[in-house]
Amino acid sequence: MSPWRRAATTTFGENERVGGGGGESVGRGSNLWSVLVAVEFLLGGSESPLVKRKSRRVVLNAIPSLSTVTTDLSVDGTTIAVIGGSAVTALAAVLTLTDPERRRQLQAEEVGGGDKEVVKEYFNNSGFQRWRKIYGETDDVNRVQRDIRLGHSKTVENVMKMLNDEGSLKGITVCDAGCGTGSLAIPLAREGAIVYASDISAAMVAEAEKQAKEQLQGDVATTLPKFEVSDLESLQGKYDTVVCLDVLIHYPQYQADKMIGHLASLASSRLILSFAPKTFYYDILKRIGELFPGPSKATRAYLHSEGDVERALRKVGWKIRKRGLITTQFYFARLVEAVPI
Repeated sequence: MSPWRRAATTTFGENERVGGGGGESVGRGSNLWSVLVAVEFLLGGSESPLVKRKSRRVVLNAIPSLSTVTTDLSVDGTTIAVIGGSAVTALAAVLTLTDPERRRQLQAEEVGGGDKEVVKEYFNNSGFQRWRKIYGETDDVNRVQRDIRLGHSKTVENVMKMLNDEGSLKGITVCDAGCGTGSLAIPLAREGAIVYASDISAAMVAEAEKQAKEQLQGDVATTLPKFEVSDLESLQGKYDTVVCLDVLIHYPQYQADKMIGHLASLASSRLILSFAPKTFYYDILKRIGELFPGPSKATRAYLHSEGDVERALRKVGWKIRKRGLITTQFYFARLVEAVPI
């Protein structure tokens, strides 16, 4: 088993509810472990007195997968030192003193708009450089970026499985909304799908087109994806399937509700979404990250509960058919497949 596959766990179930919409399916300890590892990394790494590095085996019990097979995945973990109640209290006090909303307001003022303008500006400039490396194959990434790359690749892998479980993709029209550098659009085209891919970032779209031509060139049986620069709200057309991965994290729930409704209106048979799940542990992890804004953390991050997403889907006549959770140390994504009611 490759080290990449050992480093992540994916849990899926069909027509069932998994945990509480977050990381409970792999145990609360795993989420607290991720929070503390994040703190240790942000504070300077391996010499942190809070965390001792040892090599041990951590077994993550996966729930039934899409193929109803239960597997155990083992990873090299980190032994967490015992933290008393006073430390937890101190951490909570520090978190309450931060003012991330003020930083968010300043970001919006700098680009002269709201969330969408901040996202567009970021992914056309410094964010493009950062995420092109994460989505690519270069070794010039740090530990966190490599881990996020793994998580995203597992999400793409499971989306492809969801789609192929229904039969051949040949001739199926798919809208990849928020395509990034083409990490999903390209394998979809390779499988014979007719792909329409879009992103709010012109830089991302240009890179996706470049990657598609390089990877699919010479394959006479493959139709190159059609790429365009567009935000989610401006997308038009009708497609067999609409997919939107890791985009909703940039928008608050009221905007996400509208986007979900619009994306559902474009799909005739399936809508696949991934989003950062809102749970107690992931919310704490997010707030810890806000303590260290840094130059690369230039966009707002919003977590969404599975219940809120499900309500938004039901409001427009859709229901969740399959759901799952993909987790690594620094990447957490709830993946859902919805169909018309």
